[in-house]
Amino acid sequence: MRKEEPSGGGGFGDTILSRVMSSSLRNGSCWTATLAALLLLAIGDTADLSAGAAPMRRTELQAAQQSSGAESPLPVFELHSGFWVNLHHFLYLQARLLNGNSSSMDSGRGEAPPNDAPVSLIDFPAEEIRAWQAAVAFYAKDLAGRDLLLNGEMEIINGRLSAMEACPELEGKSSAVCASGLQRDLVEVLDRAAPVYRAHWWAQQDRVNREWIARVAPMVRQMGVELSAQLADVYQRPWPVERLRVDVVWYGGPYGAYTSLSPVHVTISSHDARNQGIYGFEVLFHESSHTLAGAVTEAIAHEFRERDKPIPRDLWHALLFYTTGELVRRDLAYGTMSLASLQGTDPSSYEPYAARFGLYSGGWDRFRGMLDLYWRPYLEGKVSFETAVARLAAAL
Repeated sequence: MRKEEPSGGGGFGDTILSRVMSSSLRNGSCWTATLAALLLLAIGDTADLSAGAAPMRRTELQAAQQSSGAESPLPVFELHSGFWVNLHHFLYLQARLLNGNSSSMDSGRGEAPPNDAPVSLIDFPAEEIRAWQAAVAFYAKDLAGRDLLLNGEMEIINGRLSAMEACPELEGKSSAVCASGLQRDLVEVLDRAAPVYRAHWWAQQDRVNREWIARVAPMVRQMGVELSAQLADVYQRPWPVERLRVDVVWYGGPYGAYTSLSPVHVTISSHDARNQGIYGFEVLFHESSHTLAGAVTEAIAHEFRERDKPIPRDLWHALLFYTTGELVRRDLAYGTMSLASLQGTDPSSYEPYAARFGLYSGGWDRFRGMLDLYWRPYLEGKVSFETAVARLAAAL
């Protein structure tokens, strides 16, 4: 996983280390692992999200990492609020709005929150208005029509801008490591728009990102070890040993979050109403579980081919949502996981993300009943992985 050099100032981000100590997991057929976990919060100089610990400089971070070598480093998240990747997504949003597209979507990722409005440029200096409008127009011409995840170039842009977090510009003028390698016209647009974004929107959006991290980080410290072990057992794949890069952005695309692989890179919106509180924790682990999905997607494809049936396009994705949500719901209800506050949510009646935000509608309407009937018994340890997938394939 990429690791950026921390900057000494300007809000570009030092790294804070927060240890999640190992906890004993429930004994039983499915829960046999005992893991230790690290949570790395890569944020700005002034943030303090590690239960009172002061921000660590690079030398302190290295020493802490080396001292933890004897422990199992799972799960490891690096949560970042980076300037360039946030600017990129914000311009993408403004261009979508300029083109008449909604800021969110109610298909595939749940009931959409209200649309955002285009930003106002009233009373801005004329030079800033020209620079910002030119940047939005550039994105509107092409980039805003692309899928953030499924378009290879957009994936590259997101990854490179994430890596440029500590850089004050993207052309390499300040340092060779700040040469982004992106298309020259895109680099010029972003560099011209950067002062406008920094002057008018970045401080507030960065604050929202950090507040989201501050809410979700304690949940990861308290519940992430248990959940990561369960997900690894369910999918019969080890949790990734590399650090999982998570870019927390004010706007995270029309579905609120997405994940690219090789390397694993999660992008998640702090502003999206669907990602708040305990749901932010669930979405973070749903997105991370994409790294474990290989065995179940292969098994689904095999069973449907054996029956000469078309493979349901989104069954695997519905299954991932169902699994993470059901594990979180069950562990809250059984007291395996607990929080002092769930923002008014009764742990015994937690409604998983997919049900809460209406994913089981449209093309997914038939999946929930089948997952209840044939996948839940596997989660409860009553049938094997192979039996559960075979029964799903036979029933659908």
